[in-house]
Amino acid sequence: MSTQLNIKIFPRGGLCDTCKVRDVAVCAVQNDEELSRLEAVSTNKRFEPGQTIFHEGETPTHIFNLTEGTIRLVKLLPNGRRQIVGFTFPGDMMGLAAHGEYTTSAEAVTPIKICQFPRNKLLQSLEEFPSMKTRLLNIAADELSVAQDQMLLLGRKSPVEKVASFLARLCRGNSRAGGAENEVHLDMGRSDIADYLGLTIETVSRTFTKLRTEGVITLEGKHHVIINDMDALDDIAEEV
Repeated sequence: MSTQLNIKIFPRGGLCDTCKVRDVAVCAVQNDEELSRLEAVSTNKRFEPGQTIFHEGETPTHIFNLTEGTIRLVKLLPNGRRQIVGFTFPGDMMGLAAHGEYTTSAEAVTPIKICQFPRNKLLQSLEEFPSMKTRLLNIAADELSVAQDQMLLLGRKSPVEKVASFLARLCRGNSRAGGAENEVHLDMGRSDIADYLGLTIETVSRTFTKLRTEGVITLEGKHHVIINDMDALDDIAEEV
């Protein structure tokens, strides 16, 4: 028999009701009473660009849900260099640490807002909220799939295939979050994209220009991309 959390149930109408990612976040499967109990132990925080939410190797104390902005996930290599291993977008969860420590550092790319939960209380709540437990398992499975795709991307794909895969993945994420399925806003700079894809900044810039010249995309400044031909983008991304 599970132990009931000693959490005061607050009336609905708090921050969860106005959360922009309510329908796509891990808590989307909770009913009103469950959501109130989770809200009672959550804390909302803001970070400015460049600030670190947590550091690689730290003992995990919280699990985080990003509600606004973009975060880069960074690993420190033995030679002291940094490698961006992923980006986190609104609705994504962070801090599901393995082996008793955070496996990456999380840095704000833009001004961000996060909803954080004490790790022990959230994990305890999974016994009471089986729907959330199932959703967390699905999130973990999705993260494993993304990691496998990233290994393929870094090891086997050409520069144009890498950039096409990156844009296609962002488009799908944007669509799932309720945005347009044929456009993305790139909060991260070309240097972050290059680091993530294992390319130079110059190669990333040339590849964006190539895709634009071929009519696959339209660039509106450095940060907004419109996909003119999603089928063509997918075909390029899958040419391995």
